[in-house]
Amino acid sequence: MTQTFSGKLEVICGSMFSGKSEELMQRLRRAEYAKKNVVAVKHAIDKRKSFSCIVSHNGVQREAFPIDSCEEGLQTLEKMIGDSVDVVGIDEIQFFQEGVVPIIQQMVENGKRVIVAGLDLDFRCEPFGNVPMLMAIADELTKLRAICVVCGNDANFSQRLINGKPANYDDPTILVGGEECYEARCRQCYCIDKKPVLSFA
Repeated sequence: MTQTFSGKLEVICGSMFSGKSEELMQRLRRAEYAKKNVVAVKHAIDKRKSFSCIVSHNGVQREAFPIDSCEEGLQTLEKMIGDSVDVVGIDEIQFFQEGVVPIIQQMVENGKRVIVAGLDLDFRCEPFGNVPMLMAIADELTKLRAICVVCGNDANFSQRLINGKPANYDDPTILVGGEECYEARCRQCYCIDKKPVLSFA
């Protein structure tokens, strides 16, 4: 006999400035209106506007537990989600190590509604961390778009800028920041200085 579970995994993804954190918080608020016990979590690396709150780019915020992605932090995440918790919201999921995926799967198997929000692509336009895996196993997937600051079209990419110029391909993957170092761009307006392809002929 196949066992069935009542849990659910919802993934909210998109570029910078696409409203991911705001959408996450809205879903958590609706769950609270429905009298559900809600726990919000964020990655401790994101200290841009608050260490202990999820904060959207338009200033909406809610308290959240800051968790590191080290083994100890993931163990803390497991322990804090008890039987009384109905809904778990995790922001900036792309910063967590791959070890968070089985923890999320276990939460869903235990009947939790888990909502995660994060970048699906890094500044190089390459899949970001654990997000592609979570997208693949999600029960519900929402991909949000921002507005390209150059042409006004829908934007799916996060353009990183260093001193006003596009970042180099070899720059570090993680650079926590906001409007001072990122812009939302469409495919046509996005650019990056990629490493040249080496020829061995």
